[in-house]
Parts: sequence; structure tokens; C-alpha cells
Amino acid sequence: MASDLFLPELGERRDGSGTPERKGSVPCPWNSVQLGMPRYLSLDQQYSHTCKELKQPENPYIVHVLQEVEQGLQEVEQGDEVLAKKITIKIAGNNRLVPVQKVTDADFQILAAIFTNNAFLTGLDLRYNLLTDAGAVHIAAFLQDNHTLLYLNLMFNDIGTIGAEFIAKALHRNEALRHLRMTGNKIDNKGGMYFAAMIQINNTIQKLDFADCDLGTQSLIALATVLDHNESIKAINLNRPILYSEEEETTVHIALMLKTNRTLVELHLCKHEMKNFGVERLCEALSGNTTLRYLDLSCNKITRDGVRFLGEMLKQNNTLEILDLNFNRIEDDGAFYLSEALTTHNRTLQALAVTNNSITGKGLVALSEAMKTNLVLSYIYIWGNHLDEATCVAFAELLQSGRLKPTCTDVEPYEVDGHTYLAELSHGLKRHYYWTPSYGEVENKDANASLAIAPVTTNL
Repeated sequence: MASDLFLPELGERRDGSGTPERKGSVPCPWNSVQLGMPRYLSLDQQYSHTCKELKQPENPYIVHVLQEVEQGLQEVEQGDEVLAKKITIKIAGNNRLVPVQKVTDADFQILAAIFTNNAFLTGLDLRYNLLTDAGAVHIAAFLQDNHTLLYLNLMFNDIGTIGAEFIAKALHRNEALRHLRMTGNKIDNKGGMYFAAMIQINNTIQKLDFADCDLGTQSLIALATVLDHNESIKAINLNRPILYSEEEETTVHIALMLKTNRTLVELHLCKHEMKNFGVERLCEALSGNTTLRYLDLSCNKITRDGVRFLGEMLKQNNTLEILDLNFNRIEDDGAFYLSEALTTHNRTLQALAVTNNSITGKGLVALSEAMKTNLVLSYIYIWGNHLDEATCVAFAELLQSGRLKPTCTDVEPYEVDGHTYLAELSHGLKRHYYWTPSYGEVENKDANASLAIAPVTTNL
């Protein structure tokens, strides 16, 4: 059990739950020298050796992954030493190609012991496993001692508020990590506050993902406040917080942040219950913003009146490249506002997503006409609207003429009895955000166009 792994210096157990009391910095309960580990062993051999030393059972899935990594390292030619020192190890718990025994807190203690002094490890993917607050103690200790890890994915584990506190405080001293995904861990409002405090101290982390973490109003306002003059965070995901107010205070504070922040490139505000008032505040800020390139406003309550403000903003903003409005209700009038701005003024927006927005043929044809004039807009996603025959013909012409590439949209034309129809394609801005195909990462960016247009940095 994970609770049997805690040493006395980590703090006394609370109510027998195995969750340690919080006491300043986190001491490292393992060390490769203390464990007597020979340095010439392969990764899987080091893992087996450490399991024996700590008297813990081996996880066969971890052994399989480490064997594959070791095999890959051996295949790297001697001239590719730089490549060999930049390895991301993926121990994802949702791998369907091989039998998976999900990583537990005890398993991570072993992994931390063998990875702490391995300079080649720059990325660690532990999504969809069984790590809890107890495991977060080991993660924090690992982050304090590691100086090479750039990317850590803890997506959809079971880390809560206490675990968030340990990880956030470890990042006060970590100067290596660039990208942290806490997606789906219920760290709640208080956990968000710990990370807001961390951002004030850490000046090296560049991308943070707190989507589906149950952040509250207080933590969102705190994060927006510390980002006002932050010079390191380039991308932040704040999707699906838990908000109880209809006053849109959080959106107002985020808008105030965008007026002063000169670093943020990517901002995700999906499922913020945002209405037209909040959109207006954002547009006022973005009219003078010169850095934001990717704005995600999907799954909100934006109507045609809110899109009118977006249209006016697009006429003035010269940096925004991706606008995600999926799953709102902009209707034809909203499409008209966007098409007007794209036809007459804006020449920087490259991708527009308006799927499932109650747009009929008139609005969709207007957007297709805008693409004929605006040669910069290259990606457009329209599925889920009312695709009448005029729309089908308009987009078929864009595709046949070469103005719109088949990989840059989510529809494909076909004909039946002389009539043109559109079929759906699995292309989008972030189709593989929650999952990747069972055969592994896809090399092309058709299903994740945002990565092709505005990548923040490696692994981000």
C-alpha cells in the first residue's frame, strides 16, 4: 500500500489515511547511491533492482515501457547523442495496445528513484493512472531533485488539494520544468491558490493546464492577478471551472490581465458560462493586446451580440491567429459579423472554428465568401450547423479550387443523384486533447491544427 511508503520525516499520518502532514520542503526518501544501484544497469534492470531494495512488487507494464525505451536508446546511433538525451517516457494508463497495470503511488516511488539522476529524461507522461495525494509527495520530492525534466503530464489521476500543495511548493525551487498538465485532478479552489502562489515565485515554467480541476472563482481571480505582469507563462488552460455567480467576475479579471500581460500566447476559457457581457470585456482588452495568438471560447453562452464585439475586435487586433467558438450560439448574424471583419480588415486570423453554432446556409456561405477574399484564413471548421445545399456547394468549390485544403477543414464533399453533400472528417483544433489514437501519436497535425499553427514550445 502507498501509505506504508512514507518515512517519518515526511510527517505523521493523518487519521491513518496515509496522507502526510505538511511540513515545509519535501525530503527525498530514496537515493540511487543509498540503494546501492550499479550505474551500468539498463532502465528495466534498475527498476527491478530498486523494487527488490524497497521490497515492492514489480509492475509489469512499467517493465514493458522501460524495456521499449532502453531498446530505443540502443538503436540511436552514436552521432545522435543529443537526441538520446531528450527522451519522453510515456507510461499512460489508457494504453490499449498492451496489458496495463496502472501506476500507483508505490510504483512512482520506484520510478523516482531511477529517474532522479538520469539526465536524458526530459518528459514524463503519467496520464490516466492511480496517483493520489500520497504519490504527490514523491512527485514533489522528485521535482525538487530533478534538473532536466521539462514536461510532466499528470492528467486524470486522483491528486487533490493536499497533493497540489506539495507539487506547487516543490515548483518554488524547481528551475527546469516548462510544462505541467494537472488536467482532471480535483485540486479544487484551494489547490488553484497554491499554484497561483507558485507562479509568483517560479519564473521558468511556460505552460500550465488546469482544465477540469474544479477551480473556483477565488483561484481564477488569483491566477489572473499573478499573470498581470508575469513574463514566463506563455499558455494556460483554465477550462471548466466551478462557478456559481452569474456576474462573470472571473472573465472581467482575465480581461484586465490581458490589458497588461505581454507574454501570454495561448488562453483557454472553455465552459466558463461566459455571456455577451464577458465577451465584450475580453474584446476591449484584446483590441490593444499584441501577444495572444490562440483564444478558446468554446462551450460558452455567446450569442450573435457577443460575436459583434468579436468582429470589431478582429478589425483592430493584428496578432490573434486561432479563434475557437465551437458549441456556442452565434447563428447567422454572428457569422455575418465574422465574415465582414475577415473580408474587410483582418489579415492575421488563420483558423476559425464555429461547429455546432446554429448557423444556417446564409451564414456559412458568407464565411465561404470571406475565404475567397481573405487568403490568410486557411483553417475553418463548420460541422454541426445546418448544412443546406448552398453551403455544400460553396465549400465543395473552395476545396476543388484548392483555396481550402482537405486537411484544413472538417467536411468533405460527395455527390448523390446530382446533389452535393458534406461528410464529417476527424479534423479540428484539438481533437486529441483528451486522448490519442491507440496506435500512438499521429505525425500529421490534421486533427490538432492548433499545434501546427501556434505551438508554444517543444512538448507543449
